[in-house]
Amino acid sequence: MAAIWAGIDAGKTHHHCVAIDESGRRLLSRRVANDETELLELLAAVLALGDEVSWGIDLADGGAALAIAILLNHDQPVHYISGRTIHRASESYRGEGKTDAKDAAVIADQVRVRRDLHPLRAGDETAIDLKILTGRRMDLVADRTRTVNRLRAQLTGIFPGLECALDLTNTGPLTLLTGYQTSAAIRRLGAKRLETWLRNRKVRRAGHLAETAVEAAERQHTSLPGEKLTAQLVHTLAKEVMALNQQVAELDKLIEARFRDHHTFEVITSMPGLGTILGAEFLAATGGDMNVFGTPDRLAGFGSVAPVPRDSGKISGNLRRPQRYNRRLQRVFYTSALFSIRHCEESRRFYDRKRAEGKRHTQAVLALARRRVNVLWALLRDGRCYEPAPPARAAA
Repeated sequence: MAAIWAGIDAGKTHHHCVAIDESGRRLLSRRVANDETELLELLAAVLALGDEVSWGIDLADGGAALAIAILLNHDQPVHYISGRTIHRASESYRGEGKTDAKDAAVIADQVRVRRDLHPLRAGDETAIDLKILTGRRMDLVADRTRTVNRLRAQLTGIFPGLECALDLTNTGPLTLLTGYQTSAAIRRLGAKRLETWLRNRKVRRAGHLAETAVEAAERQHTSLPGEKLTAQLVHTLAKEVMALNQQVAELDKLIEARFRDHHTFEVITSMPGLGTILGAEFLAATGGDMNVFGTPDRLAGFGSVAPVPRDSGKISGNLRRPQRYNRRLQRVFYTSALFSIRHCEESRRFYDRKRAEGKRHTQAVLALARRRVNVLWALLRDGRCYEPAPPARAAA
């Protein structure tokens, strides 16, 4: 039985494929368009070269999604190799040049000689949907953060006292800024009429907000250059932030509804600190299949909450954070550990114990996150929800 190894250097519009035999000899080198017909023709050509083919590719989604789907639909084993791995491996091959054909050949050869590559599998539909939804949510949150920062900068340029007094992440202050942006305008209106204006727009604690704004206005009677134009920009930016808040809220509902359809919803959300959004991001980052990782140690390493050794010569016991990890999963583990410290007594005791041992705050949170990975792994393995440990009884 002739074994063939094929490497695909994926691109947005075109891919390059190289197929080699067990001796590393090139049997095929072809550039194909990112088109179903051409990809099927490539698959047929490679399968004609041998009885068993193993594939490698340097992208796991995006422009490579169609190629991966076609290969998986035809029961072909596909392995993912990161771009960094290919770059480093290329240094050990002859020649300094870099071409798509060389990269594809390196991918094929790495699939031939390595046994630790990550296999790609057909994804869980719910996990795929959540990956799309949570990715969109991250984009919206980033846009909102940038817009709020611009809003703060503009408001500081004409009314710094109001910028300091308001929390511009809340709906009430944003509503205020859609109507009044300058100290003179707020003074002319007065606290009572401003309160009525805010109440008509269903702002909570309208009286307190109106008093805060008027107090800030009374402390500034100077009109600054460009105030009129800047006030218009503040109005526009406040509207944009409110619209982004609405989009995020609607997306959160979609995420929760889709997440509830998954069989692990109750298990994941039973963990202290893992609510609907963080739980959905965990499912999106891992694909929902713990068998892919094999052990909780590999899952912890994938999320960068497990240190890796950096020993050499007489130096031993030197640990550092890994450089290759999933940043979204790291955020889920770290943020959920922070939340659990506030709401779970067991997590709080563990954190306090690590702090008493001399660890810094970040180190103690990472240690807690690492421990929680083991717990979550066991819960998903057994299909049971988290139950807090009963408090230890004092000795009689």
